[in-house]
Amino acid sequence: MSWVFKVVRREFYEAWGDRQPWDGSSADLRDGFIHLSRGDQVAGTLAKHYAGQDDLVLLWLPTEALPEDQLRWEPSRGGALFPHLYGPLWRSWVARADDLQLVEGLHRLPTDLPT
Repeated sequence: MSWVFKVVRREFYEAWGDRQPWDGSSADLRDGFIHLSRGDQVAGTLAKHYAGQDDLVLLWLPTEALPEDQLRWEPSRGGALFPHLYGPLWRSWVARADDLQLVEGLHRLPTDLPT
């Protein structure tokens, strides 16, 4: 199985209803797509956009659950291909959600995060 990931605030995740699509964060709305990451990109995404922030959740999304015509792999940071979702995200697509603990200023990632 292939995975992509989204970092969200815990407060948002707990309030997000199963029947409510999410159009993304303010940065996602500004850019016109929902920013996602591969497993090997999550640490860099956290360092760049969420440094020192607590109460975050890492959402695991199987690519097979996402609409094929809405998931695009496009160059971003350093020219690397990042997954972008051009459409809303549904909570029912989330296969797993891990709390990201902040330890000495760094986020502790799940040990089984694919790279």
